[in-house]
Amino acid sequence: MSDNNILLRVEHLVKHFPITRGIIVQRQVGAVHAVDDISFFIRSGETFGLVGESGCGKSTTGRTILQLYRPTSGHVYFEDIDLTTLKPEKMRLMRRRMQMIFQDPYASLNPRMSVGEIIGEPLVIHEVAKGPAVEERVEQLLSLVGLNPALSNRYPHEFSGGQRQRIGVARALALQPSLIVCDEPISALDVSIQAQVVNLLEDLQSQFGLTYLFIAHDLSMVRHISNRVAVMYLGIIVELASRDDLYAHPLHPYTQALMSAVPVADPTVEEKRHRIILEGDVPSPVNPPSGCRFRTRCPLAREICAEKVPEWREISPMHWVACHMV
Repeated sequence: MSDNNILLRVEHLVKHFPITRGIIVQRQVGAVHAVDDISFFIRSGETFGLVGESGCGKSTTGRTILQLYRPTSGHVYFEDIDLTTLKPEKMRLMRRRMQMIFQDPYASLNPRMSVGEIIGEPLVIHEVAKGPAVEERVEQLLSLVGLNPALSNRYPHEFSGGQRQRIGVARALALQPSLIVCDEPISALDVSIQAQVVNLLEDLQSQFGLTYLFIAHDLSMVRHISNRVAVMYLGIIVELASRDDLYAHPLHPYTQALMSAVPVADPTVEEKRHRIILEGDVPSPVNPPSGCRFRTRCPLAREICAEKVPEWREISPMHWVACHMV
């Protein structure tokens, strides 16, 4: 694929949440470094996986890309339009092209609205359809995600978790977007339902040419659905490569530890594998370590790791890593 096929470019994206103190006069006394200078691109029609443990900044990255959180600094280019510079009205128009599937199917649907109203709301807000046309489009979307259109008058509490997530998918598809940020869309679901939702996402992608930013914990599922994968740790990306390259040849010590935790179906292979156990806890994003952020838990850490931030280097074609020891 050529660079002309790039749909989304993220350049040096930073998102810090201020910590304030005081009741009448509030002053900033620190900041949570949720996302700290990350860069990557997503090609049109591909699925870009973003993995890492809880609190590393994955969901914040997704929300900042969509400008649900305004970035502290950096740029987000969608089809060469810098979203960070757009005024609210122009950004509202751009939202037709990008949507989000939220993590919790129980909290992301308004319990006071019927399913038809929830799915039809984007059409009404963006003045895409009115009256009977909205109802017709809602029925199409429900059928598309494998739900009975006759259920459109029911409320979210009448559906199972998997069905609610399908409703969330239908809502995201309502405006026919190009990019969908999938923020851990299967983590709150039963394992048996997870595969159904992922298969649905893959079918929709092939049908409509969708582009996904797929945020997840489950490394096996990310391997199944993604074309390229980035690994996040404490607000930064430590490794980025194609799916097959990353899983076959992980270079960063953190990525190696993550991969060693992925279960293997073959008991003989599982028995012979070397499991890497990381010691200690993830440092606080309020006061991240100097130099390499992973050094406090890294079995390969040396003096240089504390003194110098690792350079973001291309070790092999399209395989990038930030580590002094690689």
